[in-house]
Parts: sequence; structure tokens; C-alpha cells
Amino acid sequence: MTPADMEARIVRYGDLQPCKTAFIDAHTPGSNQKENFTIIGGGVSESPDQHVHITTPHGFNIGAAGQPPKCRNSLHNHRTAEVFFILSGRWRFFWGEKGDAGEVILEKGDIFNIPTNIFRGFENIGTDYGMIMAILGGDDAGGGVIWAPHVIEDAKDHGLILGANGKLYDSKKGETLPDGVDPMPLLTQDELAKIDCPTAAQVLGGYVRRYLDMVALSGEGPVKVIGENGIIRDKPGFEIDFLTRANASTEMHSHDKPSVLMPVAGHWRIEWEGGSATLAPGDTMSVPENLRHSAVPSMSGEAALYHVIATDDPAGQTWRNG
Repeated sequence: MTPADMEARIVRYGDLQPCKTAFIDAHTPGSNQKENFTIIGGGVSESPDQHVHITTPHGFNIGAAGQPPKCRNSLHNHRTAEVFFILSGRWRFFWGEKGDAGEVILEKGDIFNIPTNIFRGFENIGTDYGMIMAILGGDDAGGGVIWAPHVIEDAKDHGLILGANGKLYDSKKGETLPDGVDPMPLLTQDELAKIDCPTAAQVLGGYVRRYLDMVALSGEGPVKVIGENGIIRDKPGFEIDFLTRANASTEMHSHDKPSVLMPVAGHWRIEWEGGSATLAPGDTMSVPENLRHSAVPSMSGEAALYHVIATDDPAGQTWRNG
């Protein structure tokens, strides 16, 4: 592919276009400043205002959330994988219907494969604007999200209505539910009882991995972070590898499915048959299937990169057979 073709498959951090109404987030104080980014695929946005940077189906979605300090994301539940890694800032993730069942604090490079079927939320508890990058399972990312009942009620108080069609309507902009579309019903007590509520030990032990620990492991070769035999054992429709200077290789290779390169530290030189490009932290590069390529640090110093590869596994509930 030509450099121009590949440049169209690179989304630069500085060129990201946010949408502040992509998700409910209730518009309550502390949530109304969140910026949502849909980088590859539409994700689980409920808003037509979003800008999708790359629309080519990959079998998974890539997104991001940027928030100033004290900005909180409302509690919600996903039907497919939601994996976050911290690009910048200090973040608190919490879960449970009311957000009080457990929590974990993560920093740059840490990764969290949040189990499906739990209510989860997050907030920036750092001192500056922070960014987290997201990988979501499936081309349609599970068909949207399920919101905790109190979130839907809070949203109404701030003029937002979530339709049963999964779309968000802002009455402050004069929007109303279309004919034939009812409001999203609140979950019943029986439905709420079927939502999982794992302990902190279960979540941290099974689904959180720390950046510095993965750096230590990288001296032994590429780190399989998420996969059937990964340090997080799951099969969400994609695998994630962790690369550093210690395990990067100039050897060209290819995959029979699309893959994505996402630096978290340092600058990386990507070479392919036909050209090359340099990626910085926050940049996202889509690599077509069967294109031979390599990725190595282009400067001295700390360097780390997440590599996401589509698989034949169906996107769905967290794999619990491992």
C-alpha cells in the first residue's frame, strides 16, 4: 500500500474529534465535561453527533475517553468486551449497581479487561486532563450498553432521554422521541439480580495487569496480554500483545485479519511493503490483513505499544473456561 493509503488508516492523537453527547453520562456535574472519541467503528455511542474516524470493519472497535479531573463516567453494563488502557492521568474504576462493590486505581500503561455483565464506571482522579484508550468487542460493540436505573433517572433530570432504540435524545435541543419509540425501560429487580457483582479480588486478580509488570515480562518476548493463553485469559474476538524495546523486531510479519497498533510510550517506526510512518503515544494505526509490516522504537528511551489483532472468536460474554 502507498504511504497515502496507509496515512488514511492512521488517526493522530492531535486530530481526534470528540463528541460530548455520545453517551448518557447523565450530564450531571462531574460528568458533563467528558469527551468521547470513536476511532475505529461506531462503538456503543447513542448519539448521531459522533465522528467515526475509520469506518472499515475490523471485528472490534477502538475508542477513547478524555476527561478533566473529577469528571466521572456513569455506571453502565456492556454485552461484549470493554478493555481500557491508560494513556495519561490517574483513573479510578468502580463497579456495582451503585458503584460501591469495588474499585481499582490505574495509571499510565495499566490495562483493564472489564468483565461483561457488571455495572462499571470510571473517573479521572489525577491533576490534569487524562485519556484512556478502549477496545470494544464486535463490529457493533454488542449493540449498545445497559444503564443502571438511577443513571436513566438522573439523565431525565438533565434533559436527556434514552429511547428503547438505543438512541439518545436531548430535550434541551428540542429533540423528542420519534413516533413509535418508547423510553428505554428501567431494569426490573429480577433483571438486576442477574447482573454480576464480583469482588475486588476476583476483578484485580483476573482482569487487571500493571504496566511495569508487563515491562518486566517483555524481556522474555512479546507479552500476550489478552488471549486464550494470555496473562488475562479471555477470548473476546481479539487478542492484545504488549511490545517494548526489549521484544520489538524488525522482522516483517502479517496477519490474516486486521490489526491495530497503539503506542503508549515512546515513538515507533512502522514499516510495511510500500512505505513507513512514525507513531507517537495516542496515535492509532490500522493495519490491513495480509500486509507485511514491522514495528520498532524510533528513538532512545522508554517505548511500549499495544497490538490488537482480530480473531475468529465471536464477540460476547467474558470467556470463563480458563
